[in-house]
Amino acid sequence: MRVYDKVVKDPWPYWIGGILLALLNICLLIVTGSTWRVSGGFLYWGAWGLEKIGFTPANWYYFSVYQNGVEEGQTFLNNPNTVLNIAVIVGALIAALWASEFKWKKIKNVKQLCFALIGGIVMGYGTILSFGCNISAYFSAIPSFSLHGWVFAAFMFVGSWIGSKVLIRYIL
Repeated sequence: MRVYDKVVKDPWPYWIGGILLALLNICLLIVTGSTWRVSGGFLYWGAWGLEKIGFTPANWYYFSVYQNGVEEGQTFLNNPNTVLNIAVIVGALIAALWASEFKWKKIKNVKQLCFALIGGIVMGYGTILSFGCNISAYFSAIPSFSLHGWVFAAFMFVGSWIGSKVLIRYIL
């Protein structure tokens, strides 16, 4: 029972998580030929949903110039970014269930719902404008010693600090 508790119940040291994430990123690079990217998959989900209700995002300027990993003939489920995003979501669910940490949380009020929706839309729009997200900056740029990854990390730290202050003062 002690091994089970150590692996499942007890928190892992940060260095083990770091090594596991590095190994998973290396495996991903070997298998797909690409580093870990999240925003391209979600962008594809949005475009796929818009196509289903009659829009043609393939004709939009953004999609005609910047493919973001979407190739001709790919469907929703054979796009590597989409499959990876689904795997991350399912993996997080399994980990939370396994550690007995999964909880449904009620939305407290309409204000919280509005802030969450606005925040999600602004974050998604910003991700597309910047051609990437924090996952690709951390797992692609910093390990390859790219300056933009380190600049991103510094401003992400400052933005997170400011955002937490705003969250505590005005929302929670």
